[in-house]
Amino acid sequence: MTAPLRVFIADDEPLARSRMRELIADLADEVPCEIVGEAQNGFETLDRLPGSRVQVLLLDIEMPGMGGVELARHLCALEDAPAIVFVTAHDRHAVEAFELNALDYLLKPVRAARLATALSKAREASAPARAALALAATAARLHISVVERNRILLVPLRDVAYFRAELKYVTMRTREREHLIEESLVSLEREFADRFVRLHRNCLVARDAIRGFERGSASEVEPHWQVVLEGLDERLPVSRRQWSSLRDIVAERRAGKFGTGET
Repeated sequence: MTAPLRVFIADDEPLARSRMRELIADLADEVPCEIVGEAQNGFETLDRLPGSRVQVLLLDIEMPGMGGVELARHLCALEDAPAIVFVTAHDRHAVEAFELNALDYLLKPVRAARLATALSKAREASAPARAALALAATAARLHISVVERNRILLVPLRDVAYFRAELKYVTMRTREREHLIEESLVSLEREFADRFVRLHRNCLVARDAIRGFERGSASEVEPHWQVVLEGLDERLPVSRRQWSSLRDIVAERRAGKFGTGET
């Protein structure tokens, strides 16, 4: 006898969660399922999901605080990440985007037959790839996820001072500590181009974290300048190649938008 499929429901609407429970109960003979948890937003889902041994996550796309696609991108980092079925009221164009990236979806109001098909497919499916989810996303993330002991720690993007590539990992630095993440500097630069600027080939710095600039020591030939960071003693070198792209930031600093420093 096949074990029931372990399902978790994430939706901010109580009526939508209730409707999903009723549909799952009605489908007990066709697709046996066990509901192992519910949540009403992304943060609650991240807190309750690990340890539930969930196999399929029925995930609403529009939730306050963190949308379903961003949540799914964070969940991909877990070793036992569930298969994800999106639930959406999006228009045809949004649905087509998910189809192109091989992400299953249910349109609200959810129909029993369509749910049965999605659950049957999900039983055999694996977690969606991070790359596919990145393509499906319509907005940059507001958090970066760090996996610690198979639980996800969310770091608000506003707290990140810089990303620096080191070997096969990227170091993410906040005022409090460093984290190692498995994301490429190129993809981070593309996603957060409006908030981070490249200092050299191995480093991106948050524009809001820049307090000023200092000249390097007399013995240094390359790089010529260093970035002074808000709240950190560390100085980050700027390559000659990237210095020209930072001149507008220098101009803003001289106009009084950044703290004082040697120029």
